[in-house]
Formats: sequence, C-alpha cells, structure tokens
Amino acid sequence: MNFASDNAGGVHPRIMAALAAANEGHVPSYGQDSITRAAQDRLRELFDAPEAAVHFVASGTAANALSLSLLAPGWGKVFCHADAHVQTSEAGAPEFMTGGAKLVPVPGAGGKITPEALAEALVVHGRDSVHAGRNAALTLTNATEWGTVYTPDEVDALAAVARDAGLGLHMDGARFANALAGLDVAPADLTWRAGVDILSLGGTKDGCMGVEAVLIFDPAKSEEFEFRRKRAGALVSKHRYLAAQVLAWLEGDLWLQLARHANAMAHELALGLARLPGVRIDQRVESNAVFATIPADLHRRACAGGLCYHLWPHSQKAEDDEPVGVRLVCGWDTRLEDVTGALQALA
Repeated sequence: MNFASDNAGGVHPRIMAALAAANEGHVPSYGQDSITRAAQDRLRELFDAPEAAVHFVASGTAANALSLSLLAPGWGKVFCHADAHVQTSEAGAPEFMTGGAKLVPVPGAGGKITPEALAEALVVHGRDSVHAGRNAALTLTNATEWGTVYTPDEVDALAAVARDAGLGLHMDGARFANALAGLDVAPADLTWRAGVDILSLGGTKDGCMGVEAVLIFDPAKSEEFEFRRKRAGALVSKHRYLAAQVLAWLEGDLWLQLARHANAMAHELALGLARLPGVRIDQRVESNAVFATIPADLHRRACAGGLCYHLWPHSQKAEDDEPVGVRLVCGWDTRLEDVTGALQALA
C-alpha cells in the first residue's frame, strides 16, 4: 500500500520488454542511433510540431534545469509557483545550470499561478535593470504539485502576460500525461499552441524506468541545449535505452492509458476517503494525487497498518492529536485492491 509517490512504482512490462529488445547488438552512441531518431520523430508527430528539437535526459531535474538555462541568463529572474518542484525540490539545480538566475516564487491556491498573481509579482519583483536583473522566464508545472491541472486557456492567458513582460515560458511536465489524460485535449493545445516554448515531458512517473524528453519548440535553441547537456554530465552515452522507453511508452497511446488509470485510482481513493469520519478532501482531484486532512488517530492507525504516504506540506510534523495534511499518489500500477486496502487501514 505505497501511495508515497508515483516514483516508487515499477516499470511497465511493455517498456521493460522494449529495453530488452534494444539490448541486442551494437549501435552508435550518444543519440546517433535509429531508435533515438524514431522516438524524436514520434514525439514531433504527436505534438504536431515537425520542426521541434527533441532531446532525452534521465531525470526531471536535468530536464527542468537545462530547459530553464536556455531561457534565463545568470542575471535573469525565473517566476515560478511557490510550491514548484524547481523551487522546493531541486537543490538549486536551476540556479546552478543557469549560472545564477534567481527564482521568484509566486503564490497561488492549489499550486496554480493566475494571470493576476503573475502580473502582481511582476510589479513587485519585476523591475528589469542592471541592478535588479532581467526578467527572463516563467515556469509552470502541469499537473501541479497539488495535483491540479492547467487548461489550455489558462496556459494561454499566462503566456500572454509572460510575453508582454518578455518572459519565455517553460512547462514542467513531470506528470504531463496525467494532466493531458484529465483534460482530453491534444498535446499541442496544452503546449506550443498555448504559448509554451519548452516542455519537460516526464516518463519516469508514468511507467518508464527513467527518461524525460525536452521538447524545444524553437529549434534554434537546440544546439545550445546539446552543449549544456553534455557539460552538465547529462548526456547518456547508451542513448538507445532512453529512446526505447519513449517509443514503447507512446506506442498505442500507452502513456495516456497508464495516466488515465492512475487518475481513476486517485478518484476512487478520494471518494472513499471522503466517506470517513473527520476526513476533509483539501483539493479537487484532477490528476493522480489526493490531498486530504485526516484526524491524528487515523494517521497513526494507517501508519501502523502499513499504509505509506507523505505528510503535506513536507515540512509538517504529526504532533499530539492535531489533524494532519497528507498526500497520496496513485501510479500506473496502483490496483483497486490497493485503494481498498488503504481505506481499510484508515477505517
């Protein structure tokens, strides 16, 4: 009953089989192989972006930090949600990869930035000068750290504010598949058509072993990304193993099937939790995560019963008999019996 993170799940059998198949023979290294080219072409087709540059890395932190390094110089400012992964959980990697760019946290309910909040942050923190630094980028997380999802219209509205302020727009799509599955829109509608310049597309949380794709919708920035990726130690020599994951993940829309299943399990879990005495669902379930406040005795009983999840926010401590906020994340391999077992442990 592990609901701590979708990172904790295994690799989907079809993706593992693709890795085994890619293990035959010798092929060129560093992305010069036919498997990598096929995966890049498939993503361009899927996003209806034939000119986009597509690159693969092994971690979301590398994808985000390297992407932002294309948009922000060392004296730049990157606006992000206060709970964004780049702000709370990447050990200064965006600042390091950009050569010192400053992250400017923007508040917002449910992990989302509104156009009004961004405009206000630009008034308060957006002085663009040799003293204050240059306004450089906005990064959005979709689905957000609170499990909420930006719609294409919401992204478009934020992109308009960003453009007026001279900001490039990056999207952290570690759970992009979950966002897309919840909206049922085309990938292009949620990215470049809505004004996104660079997407970090996450596969690791959605059934892959470890791969993230960076889609750069302005191919002129591609060569710079390649140099930055190599200098950062993020260019994988046996690149076929990254690309093979992506091809299998996308084949037959497996990536969306897995995301839909994870989302559905989260909805089932939230419905069950809402029926328990003293439990409050804190955030509408729009992807694969459930956020709730539960009584302290339920929390102790759940932990004793083997249920694994995170307190939310992470800085929170379970003390005395105060209710605690929790985050439970469902993955592609979460079973209905896992949900049932979790609810029984809490009952």
